[in-house]
Amino acid sequence: MQMTRAQWDDLVAHAREDAPNECCGYLRLDDGVVGEVFRAENPRSSPYGYELDGRSLLAANELDDAGHGVAIYHSHPRSPAEPSQTDINLATYPHWIYVIVSLDGDAHVRAWRIADGRVDEEPIELDG
Repeated sequence: MQMTRAQWDDLVAHAREDAPNECCGYLRLDDGVVGEVFRAENPRSSPYGYELDGRSLLAANELDDAGHGVAIYHSHPRSPAEPSQTDINLATYPHWIYVIVSLDGDAHVRAWRIADGRVDEEPIELDG
């Protein structure tokens, strides 16, 4: 997956703005390149979990239906940018990418493919 430094910074800024709660949103991907970042609401308003609001989940599915790639992002305010067991259990779209923004120490952004309980890291390339 490829993104610009500005997009990376936007993900980190969203995580910081919503801390101590987890933030979430989704990304439109075109041939593995982030085309646009969409912030979503986290109705759980919790530091321990997230869910996309219904309108955002519908919009992400519409992007998928239109042939775009989709990545869902959320933050871990106080833990590493690695999927928790809850994240793995809630990853119901195996062809989507799951991005985690960690604010634990220095900010980190990592991407994952999660399918049938299997977790594989997806490299992120930064432009600019």
